[in-house]
Amino acid sequence: MNYKPLVEKENALRINEIFYSIQGESTYAGMPCVFVRLTYCNLRCSFCDTEYAFFEGDYKSFDDIFSEIKKYNCSLIEITGGEPLLQKNVMPFMTMLCDMGYEVLIETGGHMDISGIDDRVKRIMDIKCPGSGESDKNYWQNLNLIKESDQIKFVISNHEDYKWAKNIIEKYDLNKKCQLLMSPNFNKTKNKTLAEWILADQLDVRFQIQIHKYIWPPDQRGV
Repeated sequence: MNYKPLVEKENALRINEIFYSIQGESTYAGMPCVFVRLTYCNLRCSFCDTEYAFFEGDYKSFDDIFSEIKKYNCSLIEITGGEPLLQKNVMPFMTMLCDMGYEVLIETGGHMDISGIDDRVKRIMDIKCPGSGESDKNYWQNLNLIKESDQIKFVISNHEDYKWAKNIIEKYDLNKKCQLLMSPNFNKTKNKTLAEWILADQLDVRFQIQIHKYIWPPDQRGV
């Protein structure tokens, strides 16, 4: 693999892809959205579906990224990855998007400090369950920073993950902090099975699926 080291360039980000699609997850599911996918991730989750973003990508100036975003005439922008918070320039970039009037979402793995993110950005943050293989990387201090406009996501690979997530929700009283999302691992947990677990426990979470994987082939890029 031709790996380029991740470096910071002034007013630029290393971009894997920019594309216009239907938002597949979160409370924004179903909405048209422009996705800005940044390169690189320092996690290796067992269910990762964007391994191509680990290293692939080229540097683009903020101006070039803004020009591409404007083509789609869409007010909803999601910054994703990889892990977007690994690039420090993403902070001023998101602030500039907010100043331009965009509604900005960021999807982050939950292992990076979220404190520097502009308050206007809606943060969709994973808490990694044991089935991900990365639950020891969760940065629990982030839970002290969560706002009502944020969303926390659990990806459930098995019943052990579900019980673990339920315990975390109770331990940190997460239902009082923000909207909680619970997703089945696309390849391991049936939608009906997770839905039945949630209903049996009367768990106050939003069940969600990755709807883009039901519209287009699950391994298709740019959707």
